[in-house]
This record gives sequence, C-alpha cells and structure tokens, in this order.
Amino acid sequence: MERDKKYPVLFALHGIGHSEKDILPAFEGAKEEYILIGVRGHIPHKEGYAYYKLKGYGIPEREQFDESIILLKNFIKYACEKYPVDCKRVYIGGFSQGAILSNSLALVLGDQVRGIVSLNGYVPTFLDEKFELKSIDHLSVFLSVGEFDTIFPPEVGKKNYDYFTNSRATVVYKTYQTGHEISKENINDITNWMLNEVQQK
Repeated sequence: MERDKKYPVLFALHGIGHSEKDILPAFEGAKEEYILIGVRGHIPHKEGYAYYKLKGYGIPEREQFDESIILLKNFIKYACEKYPVDCKRVYIGGFSQGAILSNSLALVLGDQVRGIVSLNGYVPTFLDEKFELKSIDHLSVFLSVGEFDTIFPPEVGKKNYDYFTNSRATVVYKTYQTGHEISKENINDITNWMLNEVQQK
C-alpha cells in the first residue's frame, strides 16, 4: 500500500457454519487494488460461525438478524475510519447468509455502499419492518447463482435480479453449472468485475 492513498474496501461475509477464511479466497484476485476485510459471524455454529440462526428454511431468528445488521453497520463505520479507505468506494460481498446480509446492508446503508457481490442468496422481504430502506439507484451489483442450487435455486436469483434492476441498480447477473457453492469460473468473474469497478469514477 502507498502512504497517504485511500483504497476501495470490500467486506467479505461468509455462509452459515463457515468463517472468513472460507469466503476471502473468492475476492483475493483483487487484493492488489482493494482492502479486503473478512468479517467473522459472532455466533458459533457447527464447525464455524453464523451472523444469525434460522427458525426454518429461509426464516431467520429476527432479533439475531436485526442485531447483525446493526453490528455490521457499526463495524463498517469503524473500519472505514481506522483504515485508509476511500469512503466513496465501499463494497460488501458474501455467499449464502453473507449474500443475504450484503443485499440487506445495501438497502439499509444506501449511498454509503458503492456495490455488492451477492452469491447464492436472496433479498429479504421483511427488512422494512425494522429498518428504513434507502435508494439503491447508484448501486453496482454482481449477482450470481448455481443452476443446480437446491437451497436458493435459479428462480430466486431471477427474483433478485428483477428486484435490483427494478430499483435501478446496475446489475451483472451470472449463472453457473454448480450447486450451492462458488466455482473457479465464478471467482474469475468476481475478480474481473471488481477490477472493472476500480476503473469507474
């Protein structure tokens, strides 16, 4: 890193039962241009961690979910003040539970977030019960799903795409011949998207 230079930052959020070590490799192709910050969930879960637990399929423990949104908002603010971050180029990316939170934080933080990488997740319909949702017409989105994902199948990815495009975000939408996972092709596309974002003013 160069002294006195500000860098774009990406906060990486893992899936349930995993850790920051599992999600950071998806973004490391852009590590020369970005500050990468892996955020570990604060709730132990199986062999790893979670940001919130589930009552059932697609149904989060709402108090834990809402608390995570607040904790992540506060951590993003703290990290942007502590590190040499260009506050106009804040990105959030994640897989599964991390994608759900990335989508949510974009809506809650509005223009404090420049873009998101949303991998195999969904946009919660209940956010506005607790939080004021902001405009995302400025947002850049890399959105992807596995064609054989049985947890969040392609029709969920299409709903995400429709939601973001109807909200006037700029969306790159990709599908892959995978299940609920991140492929090498997916990682290559993420890297290219992130490096292209650096070139944008």
